[in-house]
Amino acid sequence: MALWFECRIRYDKMMENGSVKRVTEPYLVDALSFTEAEARIIEEQKPFISGDFSIPAIKKTNIAEIFFDDCCDKWWSVKYNLITLDEKSGKERRTAVYVMVQANDQQGATDRFNKGMKGTMSDYEIEKVAETKIMDVYPYSPK
Repeated sequence: MALWFECRIRYDKMMENGSVKRVTEPYLVDALSFTEAEARIIEEQKPFISGDFSIPAIKKTNIAEIFFDDCCDKWWSVKYNLITLDEKSGKERRTAVYVMVQANDQQGATDRFNKGMKGTMSDYEIEKVAETKIMDVYPYSPK
């Protein structure tokens, strides 16, 4: 299971109108530690940034899985509940799980999520689908 870190990178970005603006953008990085996450985000973003930049924040996320779709550019957070039965009491138990889905709109994110969950044996219900500010996601890939 991947461990995902949200890394924020601050740099001067050239805007469409030609002006330069200081921006802070969030990215997701698959890493084993905060140190590795910082090194990976620097390595991934260096070709796109000229000048000074900083990493003002890195935090661990509770994302369990990522559903990629290369034709889309927005990232959506899907919170769903796994539904299980407690054998002793016979009551339903709900466990919240968070997934990131790449899609163009909310309906596309829901459809992509359901397609990704197709082989699942567990019952689940979608609680929330929300657009995020994540700019890109960098899974681990061996050199």
